[in-house]
Amino acid sequence: MGVDLSYVNQVEDHGGVYRVNGEKGDPFRILKEAGANTVRVRLWHQPRWVGALNGGTMYYDLEGTIRTLRRAREQGMAVNLDIHYSDRWADPHRQETPAAWKDLELSQLSDSVYAYTIGVLRRLQLLDLVPEIVQIGNETNQGMCWDLGKAARGDYAAFALLLNSGIRAVRDFSSTSSRKPRIILHVAQFQDVHAWANGIGSQGVQDYDILGVSHYTKWSEVKTMQGVRDSVLALKERYGKDVMIVETAYPWTSDNADGYTNIFSAADTAVGYPISVDGQFRYLRDLTQAVLDGGGKGIMYWEPAWISSGLNDGWGRGSSWENNTLFNFNGDLLPSAYFMRSKYSFPR
Repeated sequence: MGVDLSYVNQVEDHGGVYRVNGEKGDPFRILKEAGANTVRVRLWHQPRWVGALNGGTMYYDLEGTIRTLRRAREQGMAVNLDIHYSDRWADPHRQETPAAWKDLELSQLSDSVYAYTIGVLRRLQLLDLVPEIVQIGNETNQGMCWDLGKAARGDYAAFALLLNSGIRAVRDFSSTSSRKPRIILHVAQFQDVHAWANGIGSQGVQDYDILGVSHYTKWSEVKTMQGVRDSVLALKERYGKDVMIVETAYPWTSDNADGYTNIFSAADTAVGYPISVDGQFRYLRDLTQAVLDGGGKGIMYWEPAWISSGLNDGWGRGSSWENNTLFNFNGDLLPSAYFMRSKYSFPR
């Protein structure tokens, strides 16, 4: 039961407040008590563009990520460290190479991925903050560190070289660490997983533990809970890896708390799940059960605490996600957050 809380520090620094029944509280503790046991946190290389918006504070560089990791550890929660290998958002449509690496040749870029990955883990080891899970890349449908690492026209060779460098760094680190992180590789949407997994597998990428998938009903071709169950089962059987949904969300309202246009609108629904607090609860409960029925290991909710505040993300001020959070517009925890404490059945 994971929650991506990467935005929390910036939200709080810009006036956001979290509550349970009107009482202010720590969102990490609030969500833990609602049933979360894992915190996912993104890591960007040198996000100076974020610093330019925030008086020099980059939030999602290593120092900012350490701040989040400490808060998770204080609550006794596990951590999934999501390394983007970019200075900014990495997703299926954008995988920008860090500026510090932009003029490197492929072999040098591969060495940099290795050195950066193991360097981050060694720094965290000194602080007793080694994560339980490490993601090598974020939504890497078309590779990472473009243009050199782009998986274009079915050619996965360069991308696989970079993935294996990151994987090797984690395994080498683990050889001398008491905490040995599991490795997630991450692709967006079930309909794209098989081509991607076959592509990297054909180039020798085999040594990972978890196949992580983003599943948003807005963009997915898998429209039913049975489809989710069948997709998870097929991936588990075909590739022999644990399977998780490492990003998901569902709206609890179609209203807007600020002037920043929301990503999910009133049209972005799944059949049988109206946009309401109850609809959000039932969707997340049923999605979790579908993943478990397929033999999957769980789900991670993307940015359930990105409530509206004075935060400027470069595209708008406030939040484009506040109707997808697990808190209402006043910052109070929604009853739907307790889907994480629902009674689930586990296949034998």
